[in-house]
Amino acid sequence: MSPPDAFPPALRRPSAAAETRDANRTWWDREAPAYLVEHGEFLGDADFVWCPEGLREADARLLGDPAQLRAGRVLEIGCGAAQCSRYLAGLGVPVIATDLSAGMLAQARRLDAATGLVVPVAQCDGSSLPFADESFDVVFTAYGVVPFVADSAAVMREAHRVLRPGGRFVFATSHPFRWCFPDDPGPAGLTVAFSYFDRTPYVEQEPDGAAGYVEHHRTLGDRVRELVGAGFTLLDVVEPTWQAGNEQTWGGWSPLRGELFPGTAIFVAAAS
Repeated sequence: MSPPDAFPPALRRPSAAAETRDANRTWWDREAPAYLVEHGEFLGDADFVWCPEGLREADARLLGDPAQLRAGRVLEIGCGAAQCSRYLAGLGVPVIATDLSAGMLAQARRLDAATGLVVPVAQCDGSSLPFADESFDVVFTAYGVVPFVADSAAVMREAHRVLRPGGRFVFATSHPFRWCFPDDPGPAGLTVAFSYFDRTPYVEQEPDGAAGYVEHHRTLGDRVRELVGAGFTLLDVVEPTWQAGNEQTWGGWSPLRGELFPGTAIFVAAAS
């Protein structure tokens, strides 16, 4: 979630698809440089970190064997500055990265120049991808798109559409259990404050009442139904443990909370 001083105190209220999209695009466009200053060292310029817990694709191999990835086509949605795609490109994997935010894609171009690893990018909504049916072997996102749209089921359907039969879809998002707790990395964040079953969006509101930043909540059961409804077979749900040596505090994620309950859920699915 965004820094607590970016807007007045957050609240839970409805936020329709258009308001959610416009708010989040504007937020990421504006905050992209500061976000990279704050989190860039942890994420790396050409590394693949799935989550604040510090799980890396080099260790987890949730996308599959790198040799197989090099023989196919990979799409990242909600790529941010495309660090994950840049890591794959460094392994020789054909990859395209997309994001809704032009500000984040500008940061991607900056990191391309810094690393010498140039990743093709496209600006688009993750629920309306500008690619042909069955054109990729893997689609993934590490904390992109899924919690930032009102209709995440549409994202699942779109990922399925562009995947070849048997293709893999992997996405990391906030663990639904986190929704119950305040977004506080310290002891105050260890006490349940909200209902797990309350799906009312989290909204950081501008002074005029417009949404400035929005996240949407789904339960674990909701996520499974979205995937199955889109035509996927669920292969795995990974709940990363806090990685040894990770002292990073990131919003509500912290070593304290990470030792006690999951902050991230990574869903691994195959297109039927």
